[in-house]
Amino acid sequence: MNRKWMVWLALPAVVLMFGCPKKKPATPAKDLNVDTTTVAPPAASAQEVTPPPQPAMQDKTEDPLMSQDLQIVNDELKKRGFSADVYFQYDESSLSDEAREKLARNAELLKGQPQFQLTVEGHCDERGTNEYNLALGERRANAVRDYVGSLGVNPTRLRTISYGEERPVCTQHDESCWSQNRRAHMVVSSRSNVG
Repeated sequence: MNRKWMVWLALPAVVLMFGCPKKKPATPAKDLNVDTTTVAPPAASAQEVTPPPQPAMQDKTEDPLMSQDLQIVNDELKKRGFSADVYFQYDESSLSDEAREKLARNAELLKGQPQFQLTVEGHCDERGTNEYNLALGERRANAVRDYVGSLGVNPTRLRTISYGEERPVCTQHDESCWSQNRRAHMVVSSRSNVG
């Protein structure tokens, strides 16, 4: 009886060592009646093969002037020489020679960018009544609009507004500060459909 137990214990070890016998295929491959053909590789041609033309590379960087963000547009115009501010003498709305030079450069830039609508803001220093400063700011803004329009920029692209003394850039109470507030400020405010 001891031998039977030994055989039963040895049998799994023998199976593990030699494994199970492999089955033979039921039908030999030559009897499957399958046609096979060998395809020859393509013959090398004597002509040189030219690769297809590459498409032209396009610059994927967007022109900042085409941006929908008006702050980006205004910043880019300044980089290209646009002077947003022109300054005035005390109680004056006539343009100085320096202001005319700046506005001439602005007009050249604006004529090349007909898609922009601009706002010309008129500003004053704190001296004078609110009513007087609003009227003076309006005269300053109109003077800039009229001059830029005379240089070939369509006047319908330019709107004016007067802020009088309401939006100072400097708040000290002396001439150096007041001279900074006596200005007309030009800003791209929207897109225009006028060419």
